[in-house]
Amino acid sequence: MTVPVVIDLTGPSGPPVQALLNSFTGRRTVPNVFVGGKSIGGGDETRLLHHSGELGNLLRAANAL
Repeated sequence: MTVPVVIDLTGPSGPPVQALLNSFTGRRTVPNVFVGGKSIGGGDETRLLHHSGELGNLLRAANAL
């Protein structure tokens, strides 16, 4: 099972991590939620996926459930 990773962006590692996120996803904001190595968006997008039932399918496909 994959373990979630939390990175504090208020410290010195913040700007490089934000730049890396931007290069991968086109977004520098947090939260930036990844499932199966793919960005599914931030908090609002994740909430919408949950309410539509799609989040569970993504998590099962990534063997995260």
